[in-house]
Amino acid sequence: MPTPDPHAASHRPWLKHYPPGVPREINPDAYRSLGELFEQSAAVYHTRPAYASMGTILSYGAVERLSRDFAAYIQACLGLKKGDRIALMLPNILQYPICLFGALRAGLIVVNVNPLYTPRELEHQLRDSGADTIVIAENFAHVLERVIVRTPVRHVIVTRLGDLLTFPKSVLINLAVKYIRHAVPTWNIPGTVAFKSALKQGARASFKPVAVAPEDIAFLQYTGGTTGISKGVMLTHRNLIANLEQAIAWFRTNLREYAEIVVTALPLYHIFGLTANCLTFVKIGGLNLLIADPRDIPGFVRQLRKYPFTVITGVNTLFNALLHNADFSRLDFGNLRVTLGAGMAVQPSIAARWERVTNCPISQAYGLTETSPAVTMTPPTRQRFNGTVGLPISSTEVRIRDADGRDLPFGAVGEIFVR
Repeated sequence: MPTPDPHAASHRPWLKHYPPGVPREINPDAYRSLGELFEQSAAVYHTRPAYASMGTILSYGAVERLSRDFAAYIQACLGLKKGDRIALMLPNILQYPICLFGALRAGLIVVNVNPLYTPRELEHQLRDSGADTIVIAENFAHVLERVIVRTPVRHVIVTRLGDLLTFPKSVLINLAVKYIRHAVPTWNIPGTVAFKSALKQGARASFKPVAVAPEDIAFLQYTGGTTGISKGVMLTHRNLIANLEQAIAWFRTNLREYAEIVVTALPLYHIFGLTANCLTFVKIGGLNLLIADPRDIPGFVRQLRKYPFTVITGVNTLFNALLHNADFSRLDFGNLRVTLGAGMAVQPSIAARWERVTNCPISQAYGLTETSPAVTMTPPTRQRFNGTVGLPISSTEVRIRDADGRDLPFGAVGEIFVR
């Protein structure tokens, strides 16, 4: 008898519930690398807005030029080469996508670092990843100072929060952060380079394109898990490209080229914000509205008032905090078409209130860092939140198995296997 095809529809019963137009499979080889994806998008959407922060907007063309300058700097001035690791310890500010795409275009491996790490956590991640270069916001440089001698770090690039904002806001923000909010503790690390100086040096240097293959590692993405210290997950360029292609395929009836404004309050150092916001919307020429401090809910809502946002991603606690702000309910939600919740279960009471206020039901997703990250999503055509994590997305297989690895029947409790 012929060997059963594990990819057959009978082994993937969820396929018959797919929304119209969603493909069973996506092409994970649509691009050779994330750098190639970005460069193609920058060429197509050159004049379109790409990232907005604190009133300043950078076009795709500007991000392409600045990321090329950064790539040239780390190549020509620091001598970094393909496969070297660079840590990014930044909140959601314009410097993040510049450094991200510059590093990826230069063939480096990006190590995302939580800016709120303790010295012990930071030391572990820098030593474990082998990162010899770090880009860090000055607000957190005092933490690096305490551990740098015990890490491989040789190059430190320091940025102030307002460095890429337009004048005079750049000066005012930097002064306010340091002298009014007192958010920059004293630090002293010899030999640091200012971010703006690095860009100027890079603009005078020559960027040499690097051949990056789909299976080359793009990120060492750290995840705490539940079994001890943080571990670095090796994610390839192909892994991330596959997942953004899956997300776009899933929401293909809701997302439009040139037209989307996604609210990016999720930290870009986390795999959810990195893939769902930063990378996915580059593919379709969307605008990421970067929220540097989502804990400042009144300031967050003031930013939302300025943009006709069409997509928002978040976690249950973020949705709850917004709903408890009186000004949030007064916003214009007429353009909002997609709300995506993940990272933790969205509570039914929060989902119901969100839909009443915004008239946009929450789609829920399940994933993990190792799958970069989405595994399942609720169909965007569903009109009501039902508390489930939906269906396996395109090119994804899920099984529930027992302790011996045997498939279990519907309704049984077991371990989740994902391919």
